[in-house]
This record gives sequence, C-alpha cells and structure tokens, in this order.
Amino acid sequence: MNKPSSKKRLKDAGQGYLFMSPTLLVLAVFIIGPILYAIFLSFHKVQLLGDMSFDFVAFDNFTRIMEDNRAIIALKNTAKYVLIVVPTQTFLALVLAATLNAGLKGEKLFRIVYFLPTLTSSAVLTLIFMWMYNKEGLINNILGKVGLPTYNFLGDPDIALNAIMLMNIWATAPFFMVIYLAALQDIPDSLYEAAELDGASAIQKFFYVTVPFLRPVTSFVVIMGVIGTFQLFDQSYIFSGGSGGPNNSTLTVVLLIYQYAFKSLGSMGYAAALAFALALIILVATLIQRKFSKEESLY
Repeated sequence: MNKPSSKKRLKDAGQGYLFMSPTLLVLAVFIIGPILYAIFLSFHKVQLLGDMSFDFVAFDNFTRIMEDNRAIIALKNTAKYVLIVVPTQTFLALVLAATLNAGLKGEKLFRIVYFLPTLTSSAVLTLIFMWMYNKEGLINNILGKVGLPTYNFLGDPDIALNAIMLMNIWATAPFFMVIYLAALQDIPDSLYEAAELDGASAIQKFFYVTVPFLRPVTSFVVIMGVIGTFQLFDQSYIFSGGSGGPNNSTLTVVLLIYQYAFKSLGSMGYAAALAFALALIILVATLIQRKFSKEESLY
C-alpha cells in the first residue's frame, strides 16, 4: 500500500484545521487570550478606570500575596473548605449511589428527589438556605422546639463557613451520585457472586468489590470536586453581601480576587496575580491527586 504523499497529508491537515477553525477561534478569543492577558496583568500595576495605565512591577504583586493578611485568611478558609467538602461529598455520593443501586422499592422516585438540589440555581439555593439559617428561620425554629440550642448561622464567625459547607455538600453530592450510579451499572454481577461464595457480607462487598472497582471514577470525582471547591464564590458572596464576613470567616480566594479587581482602584494587577496563584494551586493539587490515584491502581 502506497503511503499518501506529503502534499495530500498537508491538504488533509488543512481541511481538518478549516473545520476546527470556529472552535479554535472561540478557544483563542475566550479562553487562551484571557489567560495570557491575565498573566500579563499580574506583572503590572494596572489602572483600568479613567486614565488607563500599565506600570511594570515584575514580581511585586506575587510577593505582596505573602504579606497580605486577608489573602492568607482567604487561602486558609478555602483550604479548610476543600479539605472538608471534597471527601464528605465524595463519600456521600458513593453511599447514595450504592443505596439506589441496591434495588430498593421506589428507587426511581428517590433518584429524582436526590437529584433536585443539582437542578436548582446556586443563587436561589443560597437564598433559600439563608432563610433557613436566619435567627428566626426554619432550622432554629426546629432546634428550639426540640429543646436544642439555636445558632446565629449568618453572624457567628465560627459557624458561617460551616453553614456554607453544609449547603454545598447537600447540593453537589447528588451530581456526583449520578456519576457513581452510572459506573455501578458496569460492575459485573459475577464479582458479587464470587464474594458471596466466599462468605462476604454486604459491607465487605461494598469495601472490597465496589470501592476498588470505582477507583477511576472516584479519582475523577475528587479532581472535579477540588477544582469546583477552590473556585467557591457565589455562595460566599451572597451569604456575606460581598464582604466575606463576618470577620472574614467566609472570605475565599475567588471572592478576594473579585474585591481587589472591581472594588479597589489600581489593584487589577494584584487580583490577576492572585488568580494566577490560585490556578497554580489547583493545578498542583490536581496533579498530586492524579499521582496518588495512579499509584493506587498499580496495586
């Protein structure tokens, strides 16, 4: 069989890129271009309003991050949020999926009910939970009626971030539950039958058959969870009215980036540096998680 000539290969490649050109144009204009522009801004002191100016400051914006107390607080809040929400929502999603996959009566109804939070707008969901968390809201009314202490969920710095965590776990776990549910359909029944012959209980089958088989899916769920939780913004913004309060307890990195970019004059470059640093943190966290998942798959 004759190999195609270089001219024909060039023509085929040109046709391929021609068909891809609309997508490549969108990627260049709306993704690659803004990323490169943000990197450019991170090395400058930028004034976008009034007389536009770009003063090159080298790495000053990045060194400022280490000296910015609010940036450290935002990073700590975000890290705490990621470390608690990601494992909890992953485990909850897996348990819910395994429960629904067990063939319970009314399984289809439960699937719909569990998935409803995912269909709700994030802003609307936050407003509903704010009403529930209010001093005179639903949760405090229930706690008061059963004789338990009530809480100032929105105004107590020790509770505010935990309240957002609880809301997000409840809202995002059903989405990952659907992913797990689809993966559970691919587990061969023969594996469970072999485990039963060996005398395995339902819990043993879950931990020694289901969980190991779902490792690639769990890796995907954790990576998506890490990326999503590091980018927490809208719930924190609505809860605190954009301030990150009370006492910076709900201040996240993305909310801080917004504040510097659009509320502090001349801080757009610093906000871009914060965004670039956050992107690097997410990249490193994702690579570490992928490395661990690959090492686990070797055993």
